[in-house]
Amino acid sequence: MLLKRLACLSFSSSAASRILKIGDVLKHSRKFSDLDVLEYSKLSHDSNPLHFDSKCAKTAGFEDRLVHGMLVAGLFPQIIASHFPGAVYVSQSLHFKSPVYIGEEVIAEVQAVSLRENRKRYIAKFSTKCFKDGRLLVLDGEAMAILPTLSMGEQQ
Repeated sequence: MLLKRLACLSFSSSAASRILKIGDVLKHSRKFSDLDVLEYSKLSHDSNPLHFDSKCAKTAGFEDRLVHGMLVAGLFPQIIASHFPGAVYVSQSLHFKSPVYIGEEVIAEVQAVSLRENRKRYIAKFSTKCFKDGRLLVLDGEAMAILPTLSMGEQQ
């Protein structure tokens, strides 16, 4: 299952190199299932009925049950860690723009916006965005991570 999920990771760069540069975009697509929402709820203790009760979600103005926003945001550290094993996630800002419903495909992107060396490691700032239905923005923000190298590791 993990291999299937990681198979959706992709990388685009202005150059063909495997060294991270400003402007490079790393992506991952994912559909969240009922089971994903249930398991996340068990771990986070977030049992808001908007995630489990269609009627409650519709009464609140949504089309159906929602995927937890933080579960969707969890795609960002997954992308970074899969390309840079040993990366340390330092911070993340988030702005929730539109709901994600169970079964919808989400495409998460992290784009390198600044890189600086610090004690043989690299401080990387990333723009973070999630889209659905083509290019509808559902989540954006910024992340900071300490990378052991700018050389991208092979995805497992």
